[in-house]
Amino acid sequence: MCCMSVFPQKPALWQVWLILILGVMAVATSAPIIRVALASAATQGLGFSLFLAATRLVMASVFLVPAWRSLPVRQITGATWGYAIAAGCCLALHFATWFTSLSFTSIAASTALVTTNPVWVALLSWLWFGRRPTGITVGGIAIALTGGMVIAWGGAQGSASGTAPLFGDALALMGSWMASLYFMLGREAQRRGLSIGQYVAIAYAVAAIVLLPLPPVFNISYLGYPPLVYGCILLMAILPQLIGHTVINWSVTQISPTIVTLAILFEPVGSSLMGWALFSEIPGRFVLLGGAILLMGVAISIIGEPRTPAPASKPDSVEPR
Repeated sequence: MCCMSVFPQKPALWQVWLILILGVMAVATSAPIIRVALASAATQGLGFSLFLAATRLVMASVFLVPAWRSLPVRQITGATWGYAIAAGCCLALHFATWFTSLSFTSIAASTALVTTNPVWVALLSWLWFGRRPTGITVGGIAIALTGGMVIAWGGAQGSASGTAPLFGDALALMGSWMASLYFMLGREAQRRGLSIGQYVAIAYAVAAIVLLPLPPVFNISYLGYPPLVYGCILLMAILPQLIGHTVINWSVTQISPTIVTLAILFEPVGSSLMGWALFSEIPGRFVLLGGAILLMGVAISIIGEPRTPAPASKPDSVEPR
């Protein structure tokens, strides 16, 4: 049975909050699990990160095979397919850059930077929908970017753990940009009629197809790793991917996306606590300071976001959700 059936049809507000909290906690496990896989394989770099991302998405897509049965392929317009496929490509690039960042910088710095996507969503909404940000939003963006520079400076001074923290921070920021595009394109695909199960089935499968051929290009095999590595991949497919990502995509259809994005800001906190418990990774003072400034800026930018809804998309002929 498809995992989408666990969502209540008409949830009460407390149910939405409970599911969202569980989803954010599930997403927060991603960075520590990746670190365990890196340590077990005794390797790092882009090729191995692509291997982790590709196999995670392949496993998640296999679990979502039942969702394809309810997909009205002939009734979905080309534009809707385009948004869902483009979202999957952005998801693949998000994983490729963010996973690799964890080989070079700390969990705290990486997760703090990758969760700046609300800032970029606000900017994309301005460019895409003409929703000009308010002065509060602009101020929040400036504060968030200042926090990012503090993190980068702290990493360059050696306060962040990792072999090349400045490079890792840049990759995490690129991962945030890709996640922002993934969010915007995915929201558009769902607004055009795709259910949450149908949308994630397409997006996850596309992301898996994009990433699957890439590890061999970097001379990385899919076989020969310790069993713990494959256990970590299975755990990532279930917890942060199927539960975490899918819950967040579902939540924005139930309550305000602003509230959902504010909840996601707790991901760096959860990931950093897990990093401290599992790896004794205590972030440096500049990383902590920069992370606090960054998250404050993101929160301010979200609070200042215009409350007017985005322009409605042209409806497709897909059956209503």
